[in-house]
Amino acid sequence: MTTRMDEPGRPAPEDEPGYGIGAVARRLGVPAPTLRTWNLRYGIGPSRRSPGGHRRYDADDLRRLEEMNRLIKLGVPAADAAREVLRPGAARREAPSGRPPRPGPGQDAAAPSAQGGLALERIVPAAPGAGTQIPTAAMLARAAVALDSSTVAEWIGAALERHGVVWTWEKLVLPVFETICHRQAETGASVEVEHLFSDRVLAALTRLVRRPARPVNDRPVLLACAAEEQHSLPVHALAAELSAVHRLETRVLGARTPYPALADAMRRLSPAVVFVWSQRSETGDPAPLGSLPTLRPASRIVAGGPGWREGLPPSVALVTSFPEAVTRIREAVR
Repeated sequence: MTTRMDEPGRPAPEDEPGYGIGAVARRLGVPAPTLRTWNLRYGIGPSRRSPGGHRRYDADDLRRLEEMNRLIKLGVPAADAAREVLRPGAARREAPSGRPPRPGPGQDAAAPSAQGGLALERIVPAAPGAGTQIPTAAMLARAAVALDSSTVAEWIGAALERHGVVWTWEKLVLPVFETICHRQAETGASVEVEHLFSDRVLAALTRLVRRPARPVNDRPVLLACAAEEQHSLPVHALAAELSAVHRLETRVLGARTPYPALADAMRRLSPAVVFVWSQRSETGDPAPLGSLPTLRPASRIVAGGPGWREGLPPSVALVTSFPEAVTRIREAVR
């Protein structure tokens, strides 16, 4: 015996397919009138009919509704959310029989079935793959503001895999940081958003930074932030691009690297290139760069970032964009 989703506990004909609007509304926490509006306005509704002519939702309908509900909770307009869930190629999984599995005896029809057909996986899968959605910067910003770390991580990972580091950095990461900084300037809040987003970006980039199997450089590229410069994500992004795409061996010292420590690392590693990042003018004093050790063979010093003040030593190259930094470093290791 089975139970109907919209009338739990009452028997239903064995051949009645799908699930009624009442139980779907309870499952999703969405009022039934809203579900009817989504059907009329966006075409996201029940796709089956019972033998008696009643409209019924199947497992794929439920997956679409759950994803639409999730996107709306992130702040995506309903029309945009509907377009996304109806997008061709959106991830779907049919029940083994091609029909929604029926709940067993004593099982709540609104709960996931043991057969898995109602275990509503998200349209965006946990691991990036061919069907993973690539978000807009606005969608990624909404996920960050909602502190949805899983979605932020999934989307960044998928973008890195499909489009690479430079595209992800320039088209997604930088615009989201601009949005967060704008919110901070207006409200004084969103520090927690910045921290969460930075953490997920760093985790995704770090997975790409590894020694290439056959590095093209005999001497590594050394990357560090200027003393007291705590904005280190650009350094990690550059290291990810150099190692994953251009097969360059890198060493990352990270944020707030004291110049004596940088000098010691140079003497130990004899790097082909030393890249030093400054985000803020307070950390962009050019004088310490002129005091870095002179090695044989020489290390090319490259200064990156908007923080550097005038007066860089003539031997130091200044780069102002991600692609320019990659080009200068690749030229120096040839």
